[in-house]
Amino acid sequence: MYWLFGLFLVIILLSFATVIYMWRTAMQDRVIFQDLYFKDFPEGFGDVRIFFISDLHRRIVADKLIEEVRDKADLVIIGGDIRESGVPLERVEKNILKLKELGPLYFVWGNNDYEGDFHELDATLLKHGVKILDNTAVSFESQNGSKIALLGIDDISEERDRLDLALSDCGDEGFRILVSHNPLVKNQLTPEHHISFVLSGHTHGGQIRIFGFGPYQIGSIKKEGDCLYMTSNGYGTSAVPLRLEAKPETHLFTLKRGTDTVIGEAMEKTY
Repeated sequence: MYWLFGLFLVIILLSFATVIYMWRTAMQDRVIFQDLYFKDFPEGFGDVRIFFISDLHRRIVADKLIEEVRDKADLVIIGGDIRESGVPLERVEKNILKLKELGPLYFVWGNNDYEGDFHELDATLLKHGVKILDNTAVSFESQNGSKIALLGIDDISEERDRLDLALSDCGDEGFRILVSHNPLVKNQLTPEHHISFVLSGHTHGGQIRIFGFGPYQIGSIKKEGDCLYMTSNGYGTSAVPLRLEAKPETHLFTLKRGTDTVIGEAMEKTY
């Protein structure tokens, strides 16, 4: 009888320890640094550094994360789900103000951003000078006339996406970067769209994976044809503040010109 009680106690303690481990993992601050080389990247820009963060949900961006990336990014992209139901706008504003310290902000809508009054969120983003890429594009031009187009589409799962509008908005720019909260945008792309780099989130890398299995694939960056597709594990969590085998992550990409589309070795810092 005593051994049954002992076994039950061991199970309880192991379960408690596992939950604590999953919570501590979910609260990590992690930056992945990676160089990306594109054969068609415009020479006139030199190197372009992009800080990408998605799926904040209920988290507040840590000061130590901001300090790690400070003065290292040319632009900052929020890949959707900056909030979810129950997250006060004051918390969203706090995160926006922190991220603005790193560089100009660009935002695409995620499915959870539409929970609650999304009109208030829209007004908050605009108040702080965040450029919302809702089926639109912005262009950047170097001194020698080279151009980069940054396209963003609204959320796919909410059926608000219009890739055609974003493409028409960017004109005939040679190098195109597309931001979509949902990585399913990949199914809409063809070589004729001339997209070189796609940034997504949404999946959380499965968030809780057991023996390598989860509801979604782990975050990754892959080359298909002349395009790089990046899906991030994201920064926050949904449902429960726990992660297992799918660590939170943010990204600092340095885009460079190369002889081919090459993914450089990733380095990371975790706090």
